[in-house]
Amino acid sequence: MTAPSTMPDPQEHFAHCIQVLGGTTAASRRLGIDERALRRFINGERPIGAGLMHDTAKALSLMIAQATEAEARITAAFGPAPDAS
Repeated sequence: MTAPSTMPDPQEHFAHCIQVLGGTTAASRRLGIDERALRRFINGERPIGAGLMHDTAKALSLMIAQATEAEARITAAFGPAPDAS
Protein backbone atom coordinates (compact mmCIF):
# COMPACT_ATOMS: atom_id res chain seq x y z
CA MET A 1 0.00 0.00 0.00
CA THR A 2 1.42 3.38 -0.96
CA ALA A 3 0.78 6.66 0.78
CA PRO A 4 -1.26 9.21 -1.16
CA SER A 5 0.77 11.99 -2.70
CA THR A 6 0.41 15.31 -0.91
CA MET A 7 2.21 17.26 -3.67
CA PRO A 8 0.00 18.06 -6.62
CA ASP A 9 1.36 17.57 -10.12
CA PRO A 10 4.40 19.90 -10.21
CA GLN A 11 3.49 21.29 -13.63
CA GLU A 12 -0.08 22.11 -12.56
CA HIS A 13 1.07 23.52 -9.24
CA PHE A 14 3.73 25.65 -10.94
CA ALA A 15 1.12 27.00 -13.38
CA HIS A 16 -1.12 27.87 -10.42
CA CYS A 17 1.76 29.65 -8.66
CA ILE A 18 2.47 31.67 -11.80
CA GLN A 19 -1.17 32.81 -11.81
CA VAL A 20 -0.97 33.73 -8.11
CA LEU A 21 2.13 35.79 -8.89
CA GLY A 22 0.05 37.75 -11.42
CA GLY A 23 0.56 35.82 -14.66
CA THR A 24 3.59 35.12 -16.80
CA THR A 25 4.70 38.74 -17.23
CA ALA A 26 4.65 39.57 -13.53
CA ALA A 27 6.09 36.17 -12.56
CA SER A 28 8.85 36.62 -15.12
CA ARG A 29 9.89 39.84 -13.41
CA ARG A 30 9.64 38.39 -9.92
CA LEU A 31 11.56 35.23 -10.79
CA GLY A 32 14.01 36.78 -13.23
CA ILE A 33 13.07 34.21 -15.87
CA ASP A 34 12.15 34.89 -19.49
CA GLU A 35 8.40 34.63 -20.18
CA ARG A 36 8.99 32.08 -22.94
CA ALA A 37 10.93 29.88 -20.51
CA LEU A 38 8.08 30.09 -18.00
CA ARG A 39 5.62 28.99 -20.68
CA ARG A 40 7.87 26.05 -21.52
CA PHE A 41 7.84 24.95 -17.88
CA ILE A 42 4.06 25.34 -17.70
CA ASN A 43 3.52 23.44 -20.97
CA GLY A 44 5.78 20.60 -19.88
CA GLU A 45 8.41 21.30 -22.53
CA ARG A 46 11.03 21.75 -19.81
CA PRO A 47 11.24 19.86 -16.51
CA ILE A 48 10.44 21.74 -13.32
CA GLY A 49 13.21 21.18 -10.81
CA ALA A 50 13.40 21.70 -7.08
CA GLY A 51 15.42 24.91 -7.52
CA LEU A 52 12.70 26.52 -9.63
CA MET A 53 10.04 25.50 -7.13
CA HIS A 54 12.11 26.90 -4.24
CA ASP A 55 12.61 30.17 -6.14
CA THR A 56 8.88 30.29 -6.80
CA ALA A 57 8.16 29.72 -3.10
CA LYS A 58 10.52 32.58 -2.20
CA ALA A 59 8.79 34.88 -4.68
CA LEU A 60 5.40 33.96 -3.21
CA SER A 61 6.69 34.62 0.33
CA LEU A 62 8.00 38.02 -0.72
CA MET A 63 4.66 38.80 -2.36
CA ILE A 64 2.87 37.83 0.88
CA ALA A 65 5.12 40.16 2.87
CA GLN A 66 4.51 43.02 0.43
CA ALA A 67 0.75 42.45 0.47
CA THR A 68 0.71 42.30 4.27
CA GLU A 69 2.61 45.59 4.46
CA ALA A 70 0.25 47.22 1.96
CA GLU A 71 -2.79 45.98 3.92
CA ALA A 72 -1.31 47.33 7.16
CA ARG A 73 -0.81 50.77 5.59
CA ILE A 74 -4.41 50.84 4.36
CA THR A 75 -5.66 49.82 7.79
CA ALA A 76 -3.49 52.46 9.45
CA ALA A 77 -4.80 55.15 7.12
CA PHE A 78 -8.48 54.16 6.95
CA GLY A 79 -9.05 51.89 9.93
CA PRO A 80 -10.12 48.27 9.76
CA ALA A 81 -12.46 47.15 7.00
CA PRO A 82 -16.13 47.09 7.93
CA ASP A 83 -17.44 43.64 8.75
CA ALA A 84 -18.72 41.97 5.59
CA SER A 85 -21.62 40.27 7.35
